[in-house]
Amino acid sequence: MTDRTTSPGDNRTPPTSHAAEVADASKLDRRTLLISSAVAGAGLLGFAVARHALGNRAPVFLAAGQKYDGSLVSTIRDGLLACGLQLESLRGRRVLLKPNMVEPRREARHMTTHPAVVRSVAEVFRGWEASVTVGEAPGHVRDTEMALVESGLGEALDDDRLPFADLNYEDVRWVPNRGRKSKLPGFHFPHSVIEADLIVSLPKLKTHHWVGVTAAMKNLYGTLPGVKYGWPKNVLHYAGIPETVVDINASLPKAIAVVDGIECMEGDGPIMGTPKQLGLIAISLAPAAVDATCARIIGIEPRRVRYLDLASTIGGVIDPRRIEQRGDDWRPLVTPFEVLDVPHLRGLRTDPSRDLI
Repeated sequence: MTDRTTSPGDNRTPPTSHAAEVADASKLDRRTLLISSAVAGAGLLGFAVARHALGNRAPVFLAAGQKYDGSLVSTIRDGLLACGLQLESLRGRRVLLKPNMVEPRREARHMTTHPAVVRSVAEVFRGWEASVTVGEAPGHVRDTEMALVESGLGEALDDDRLPFADLNYEDVRWVPNRGRKSKLPGFHFPHSVIEADLIVSLPKLKTHHWVGVTAAMKNLYGTLPGVKYGWPKNVLHYAGIPETVVDINASLPKAIAVVDGIECMEGDGPIMGTPKQLGLIAISLAPAAVDATCARIIGIEPRRVRYLDLASTIGGVIDPRRIEQRGDDWRPLVTPFEVLDVPHLRGLRTDPSRDLI
C-alpha cells in the first residue's frame, strides 16, 4: 500500500464525549435507529432535524441534470443544507466518506462511485472545517491499492491529499447487533468506522441480482472488513442479505447519504450490469428514505424490497407521504431500469396506478 492509506496504529482513541455518545446510542429503542442514524449519536444534527426524524418524517433532496464535470460541489452543499445538516456542529468532527469500490475495472466506471462525487463531497465537508477521511473495504478484491487504481479514486485522493483508510485490514472493535433482524450477535467494525463522528455513504445507484436495488444502505456492507468476513462477505450472505443490511445500518455510528445516480447500472448488478444514464444526485440524512426514493425513480416499489420493508419496521421512512421532498420532484424523474428476469425479482416493479402517490 502507498502512504496514502492510514495504518491501524494511526487511529486515535475517541474522546470521552464521543464514547459517551456511542454508549447512549445503544440505549435508544429500535424504532429510532434507522430513521436517521445521525440522531442516535445525539450530537451532530440540530434539534429541527431530530424532531423531523423522531416524528417519522425524513427530507430527501434530489438534483436532476447533473454531470461529473458540472457544479457538484454546489449541488451537494445545497442538498445537505436543504436536508437540515447543521454546519456549526461539524467543525473539527471526523467525517468518513464511504464510496463503493466493490470490484472496480477501468472499463466499467459505472460499477463504482465516481471520483468526482467523492472529491466534491470531501470539498464540501472540508469547507465546513470537518476532518475528512475516505474509507472502504472492497467486497470482491483483497488488493485495495489495485481497487483504488482501477476505480480512479487513488489518483483523486492523491491530488486532493485526502487520507484513505483501508477498512479491510484495520484493527476492529466488536459492536452489538442493534437491529436484531439476523441472528448475528454483533459486528466487527474497523476503528475508522467506530471513531467517525459521521459516516457519509456514497453509493453508486444500481440494480442488484439478489435484493433488487442497491444504494445507501447496502453500500455500508463495505464498512465491514474482509479479514473478518471474507471476500465476498459470505458470512453476511448466509445470515441473510436483507437482514444484515438492516442490522449493519442500525449498529453503525451516525450515517447519512449522497447517492451517485449520474451514471448508474441496470440489469445484472451490482457488477455485471450495463450503464444507465440518469443524471441524478440524491441526498438525505436518512438512508432508508433516500433508498426508497431512488427505488421509486428506477421503477421498483420499496415495500417489495425486503431490506427496505424490514427497515420500515424499526423506524426507516419509506412511505412517500412521510418523505419531505426537497429539490426536484421524483415523479418526473422516473426512469424504469432493467431488472434481471428471475423469480425472486419479478414482483418488484412499481404499479403506477397504485404506487405513484
